[in-house]
This record gives sequence, structure tokens and C-alpha cells, in this order.
Amino acid sequence: MKYEELVSVYSELEATSKRLEKTHILSEFLKKISKEDMEFIVYLLQGKVFPVWDESKIGVAARIVIKAISIATGRKSDTVENEWKRTGDLGLVAENLIAKKKQATLFSTDITVKKVFNNLRKLATTEGTGSVDQKIGLISELLTSAKPLEARYIVRTVLDDLRVGVATGTMRDAIVWAFLYNTDYDKIEKKMDLDKREDYKKVVEVAQNAYNMCNDFSMVAIAAKVGISSLKKIKLQVGRPVQVMLGPKEPTIEAAFKRVGKPAALEYKYDGFRMLVHKGKRVDIFTRRLENVTKQFPEVVRYINENVKAHSFIIDGEGVGFDAKTNKYQPFQQISQRIRRKYGIDEIARKLPVEFNVFDILYYDGKSVIDEPFRRRRKLLQSIVKEAPKKIVLSTQIITDDETKATEFFDEAKKKGFEGIMFKAIDSPYKPGSRVGHMVKYKTAMETLDLVVVGAEWGEGKRSGWLTSFTVACKTDDGVMTIGKVGTGIKELEAEGLSFNELTNMLKPHIISEKGREVKIRPAIVLEIKFEEIQKSPTYESGYALRFPRVVRDRTMERGIDDASDLDYVEELFRQQKK
Repeated sequence: MKYEELVSVYSELEATSKRLEKTHILSEFLKKISKEDMEFIVYLLQGKVFPVWDESKIGVAARIVIKAISIATGRKSDTVENEWKRTGDLGLVAENLIAKKKQATLFSTDITVKKVFNNLRKLATTEGTGSVDQKIGLISELLTSAKPLEARYIVRTVLDDLRVGVATGTMRDAIVWAFLYNTDYDKIEKKMDLDKREDYKKVVEVAQNAYNMCNDFSMVAIAAKVGISSLKKIKLQVGRPVQVMLGPKEPTIEAAFKRVGKPAALEYKYDGFRMLVHKGKRVDIFTRRLENVTKQFPEVVRYINENVKAHSFIIDGEGVGFDAKTNKYQPFQQISQRIRRKYGIDEIARKLPVEFNVFDILYYDGKSVIDEPFRRRRKLLQSIVKEAPKKIVLSTQIITDDETKATEFFDEAKKKGFEGIMFKAIDSPYKPGSRVGHMVKYKTAMETLDLVVVGAEWGEGKRSGWLTSFTVACKTDDGVMTIGKVGTGIKELEAEGLSFNELTNMLKPHIISEKGREVKIRPAIVLEIKFEEIQKSPTYESGYALRFPRVVRDRTMERGIDDASDLDYVEELFRQQKK
């Protein structure tokens, strides 16, 4: 397939903000793609060349792209950079400069989607001496042959900033429309609500479940093209990360029992780091963000090998930090330092040890157990995990239908330094990737929001050279929407490893454009934000603003954009505070 065919779809997607229209555009295009081309085209439609869980990243800085554009267009790097500052989009810069070159030379060559895909993948694997020049060569080779509009999207894909608004839900529904459910788009546009059709909801659930099992829309699309029976064959696989199950919050113990039923299993809600541990030929530890952090936790690998009796498994748990001298549990921000550490692992493991608290199992010795009731999964854990305090233990649990006992258990959890307690329905399955109603959390602390940084300002005076006044956004079906600005709380977190300098270094690689002091940032960094109140506001895209927002901690290592608080949740909290 010619790359210009894919670019035509990009243009259509970028031209509309309507989610249903994007879904229709994608579904019609997917129908035309051969099974052989499906894998890499679906990746490129998402602006990627690897599945979301793959550790390989394109990882090319803007400076390298500027050099590649310079070579491809014959313009000086300074000229390219000045155009970037003016437009705020290197993709548009490449498009404009390529257009001027084409007018002068009348030269262009058709490039294929596969050629673009292969060159971009090579960027991720090119390392060592001379790698910068090789990367510049791979990009400039594409740009030299590209038509102006093709150049725009090549550059944006390289920078992980495609800007066509293909969110996870949109891609899932497009696959369903293309291969699994006949839709009449004209009727859908006339407010025919598909989401109320039971048959449609069941098909979407199958597609979502398949994605939750593999976190790879290319695999889902290839299976869906064959049929729904093929889609159902996508199962858990040891070594391939899976989304964790999450629970919404309930405001009272009474409401928590009402949601999950009585009796219920109650467990401590740990203030640690969520870990999904896989064991097959080796042990792998994955985060909620599907990132592999095995190297950062060598002691957890050792505990797993020594204390879990099984050939293969996937277990869910929480790494909780504790003080090596006092044995007292520490807040998350302490352990978060370990996630970022790439060197001196053994030293920091002694300084900031963790206890792995196991609370669920998804896979055991060649078989998925997610459909087994929770009480059976817990018994299985009890039979295979040899507990060793301050190393590996089963989560503290009681089973009760008594609200008084639940209150006592909650008070006990708080005294030990934990956030609160979890309520779990004892006969419930494990639902990867879902915020389910059969598992809820109860805590008395003020609710916080996990928000994505999308903008900032360069500081002045004492904060000169640092980014400050961070614009934050909540998640929506089509991307993110701004909800406020925050700058307080960071100075107080310096002892825990988060400072204006640290945050600036984290955000710099994600800067998209600069205009004066204002900086636009690609959504990548997630901060937990505390606030006094949510207010209606026309100032921000979400329609809401936070009163007295304050940064509590950096959540980036365990929260991706898809894990950020969504607009529905913001609206729910707004309604609750009104009550």
C-alpha cells in the first residue's frame, strides 16, 4: 500500500473532532487492508510502531528531526528551528519546506507504508557509535522521497505526536464496526444510540476483553478480520503484560457492602507500587503502565523464585516500601525513587526495601484462572505462596458481613499507615483493564485526581531555567481536556525526589512547541493533584477548574495517559461535593 493512502486517512481524522466520524473513517479504511498489511498499518494509525507494552521506543529528539529536515530540504538547521518556533509543529515545518523544494525540483517518489514502518522501527534499534547519523539518515531518506503532506505525518510519528485523535476506545469501536457488527453510519449520526443495544454491547465487550488480554490492537484487528470466534481465542500469555483490575471508590462502608454484596473479602489498601509478576522461563515484573521493571526489583525476583511454588503464573500484588531500620511502612513517594533508578540498584534496594503483598492470581501452570471466583483464587494463592514477612506475604484479609468489624479493620489499616481498605465480592472473576463494581475502595482521605501535564511556563527570577505553572488535563474518549494550572506543592516534595528541576528534566523531551514563556507539552507525565473544590469554569476545555490545586506526587511510573482521571470521574466528584 502506498503511504499516501494512509496519509489521506490521517488528514480525514485530523479534520474532525467527532468521535463517531473518526470511528467511521477508521472502520472503512480497515475493511480495505489485507491481513498481511494489518499489523503495521494498525500500529501506524495509532502513531506507533510497537505495541504499547513493548519496551522499544522510537525515542528520537526534536534536534535529530531538525537535522533530518535540513538535509532533506537543503535548508539550514537554523531556518528549520526558526520555523518550528513560529509554527510550533515540526510536522508542518517539514510539510512547508518539502513543498517549496518540490516546486523547485518537481521531484517525488512514491513510498510505501511498509517502507515508512521499517525505517521508523530501525530508529528504535539503532544504537552505539554513529547511531545519531544513522537515525538522521533513516528519517531524511523518507523525507527526501515524501510528498509534503506525507512529510508532516512522518515527522509527527517520529516525535510520537501524530495529532489525529485515535484514542483506545475509538480504535476498538472501529475494529468492531469494520469486522464484527454491521452499522449504518447515517443512522448513527442521527442519534441512534448503539451503546443501548445489548447485542452491540456484547460484541464490544468481546473486543475489549481481547485487547485487555494482549494490549495490542494489531493482534485484535487481525483476529477480528477472521471473526468473533478467533477474537475469543486471544488469551493471557505469560511474559506479555496485561492490564490490572481496578476498583472505584465508595464514600461509606455501607455503600461499599451494598456494591459488592455480603459477606465480602476486606483487604488493606496499600500505598505502594502495583506489580503484575509473570513467571515462565524467567520472572518479569510489570507495572500498571505495562512497563518492565524487573531490573529495579531484584529482591522481589528472588522472593518469587524462593517462595512461590508453581512452574508458571501471573500474580497481582503491591510492592510496599518500608524503613530498613524501623520496619515501618513508607509512602509511595519513597519507593518511586526505585522505579527511576537504572544504576546502583543493590544499594538502593538495601536503603529502600520493599515487601511484596500478593492479593490475586490470573494464571497458574498453563491455565487462565481469571474466571474462577475470587475465593478460589485466594485459596490457590494460599497453597502456593510461602509467606516471609517483609519479603513476600499475602494481603491481610478478613471475610465479614458486619459493618462494625469492617470499621475496626479500616481503623487497623490506617494505624499501620495504609490508605484504607478494599471490598471484594468473594465470587467475582478477575477483569483485566476494568474498573469493576465487584471490587471497591474505601478511604477517608480527600479524593485526588491523576492529571496529565500538557503545558507549562518558563520560570523567572529564582526559578529561571525551570518549568513552572503546569497546565494539567483529564482524560476523555478523544484525548485530554485541560482542567487547571498548578505550581504549589512541588517545593515541599524535594526530599522525596520531586523538584522543579527534576520535573523540568522529565518534561523537556516532551516539549512540542514554545511561544515566549509558554510551553506546549505532549501528554506523558502524570501528577497526582490534591484540591479543595471542583468548580464550573469556562476557562478550561473540560468546563471545570480546581480550587487551590496542589501537587501530591509524581505518578508517571505507574500511571499512563490511559490511567489518568477521566472527565466522567471529575463530573462524578463535582456532583458528590454538591450533595
